[in-house]
Amino acid sequence: MITHPKYIFVTGGVSSSLGKGIIAASLAKLLQAQGYRTTIQKLDPYINIDPGTLNPYEHGECYVTDDGAETDLDLGHYERFLNVPTSQANNVTTGRIYQSVIDKERRGEFLGKTVQVIPHITDEIKHRIQLLGNSGDYDIILTEIGGTVGDIESLPYIEAVRQLQWDLGENNALVIHLTLVPYLSAAGELKTKPTQHSVKTLMESGVQADILVCRTEHELSDSIKTKLARFCNVKKEAVIQSIDASTIYDVPNLMLEEGLDKVVLKQLDLESNQPDLGRWNEFLNRHKNPKGEVTIGLIGKYVELQDSYKSILEAFIHAGAENEVKVKVESIHSEYLFKDNVQEKLSHLDGVLVAPGFGERGIEGKIDAVKYVRENNIPFLGICLGMQMAVIEYSRNILGLDNANSTEMDESTPHPVIALMESQKDVVNKGGTMRLGSWDCNVETDTLAYKSYGRTEIKERHRHRFEFNNDYKAQIEASGLKATGYNPETGLVEIVEIPSHNWFVGVQYHPEYKSTVANPHPLFVAFVAAALKYKNNK
Repeated sequence: MITHPKYIFVTGGVSSSLGKGIIAASLAKLLQAQGYRTTIQKLDPYINIDPGTLNPYEHGECYVTDDGAETDLDLGHYERFLNVPTSQANNVTTGRIYQSVIDKERRGEFLGKTVQVIPHITDEIKHRIQLLGNSGDYDIILTEIGGTVGDIESLPYIEAVRQLQWDLGENNALVIHLTLVPYLSAAGELKTKPTQHSVKTLMESGVQADILVCRTEHELSDSIKTKLARFCNVKKEAVIQSIDASTIYDVPNLMLEEGLDKVVLKQLDLESNQPDLGRWNEFLNRHKNPKGEVTIGLIGKYVELQDSYKSILEAFIHAGAENEVKVKVESIHSEYLFKDNVQEKLSHLDGVLVAPGFGERGIEGKIDAVKYVRENNIPFLGICLGMQMAVIEYSRNILGLDNANSTEMDESTPHPVIALMESQKDVVNKGGTMRLGSWDCNVETDTLAYKSYGRTEIKERHRHRFEFNNDYKAQIEASGLKATGYNPETGLVEIVEIPSHNWFVGVQYHPEYKSTVANPHPLFVAFVAAALKYKNNK
């Protein structure tokens, strides 16, 4: 039994996008598989309070937790690997840190002292880092520090780590530095100098890396590992190769082969055992050895950047493995989808998912896509805005409600079948004010949703301001589009289906946020199964 939690800090050097989140999640998986209660948090150096107001093109998807935190997409990786929910405490930004300190200053809590980066900002960072540890729920807390060592905005976080290592004492904290060992094709060799400079930069801030994880395209030789150990002041066993993998789900096994978990546990003075990765490897085996393939069209307006739909893409991987098929996702930009090319773009697909999003750009293309799959019995899943587009399409083309729309797109629409939620009408600030987090939904029996979930009461995560307008509910249902799930307190329609269709489901919530390796989301599993059945019956 661990009486005091241990802390692992993951920093990055040389280049961004090396995969600190995947390395942190993989290590956490190995530690969890040995019986340690493990969680991960992300410290982001941008001044936004959270990613909720950031453009998906710039930052990728905004991931939402059960308690309504709008967070970095890395928290999705944490949950998918560990199958443990994250919370507000798992993602902290510089904006949130400064806001908290400034609020304390305004209340007079510093008793007239000059408020400075050190100690006030660093003390707040240290407090946030230790919140999860103080809860008593975890043995080991991994903290991923966003950005790259040497960035000016990361300096307060590195200083906070330096202080915490001193405060926590020997064997209670360590630093893993993720770096790049590039291969120069002209010279035909791997170069260690960028890593040496990165470690030197970290040391200039008073922090010594305990373990090096080296991203590489080629195997690191024994001599290169020895060289890195000697010039970076780490033990040779603590130089860990992280070679490019075919899938992120290979990384825990690769880190196991490299002995990363053993090195970490030894330095933290904890017992090391053989991790139980049986269930993980069962998933991996099904994922890598599919018995068939289905092609799903992903209709969205951020498809140029796959991180914008990261959780959806990963949910398809989980559901594909569960069905023992490969899910080939074909990204289709809704802005370039029209009535005269929709057949060409969609007719070969085994299923279509219309993705979430905001704003009017690309909306008509999504509506054209919904119309085509509805008329041609192609399995359909609409998420959030995708569900709303299904309601609009049905209202226009089946009910004959000309110019039916959402008031988000057209405030003067004569038929606002999608309208602003009552609770949102007085909202002025945009950040953190949507309907967020986990909400109850009652599912009607004898429906596709019920067959998918196998129960009548579910909880799903939300991120929206607009909703199905219940003033049109009776009219829409009488024509064949049924509301099959609703919030028991507000009556908000959460799920719509067309019973006469092959497989047609729209949901107001985001099922992709809750799909994990251990628990693939039942709606995605059912959707992929429907796509496979459709393909086989073509």
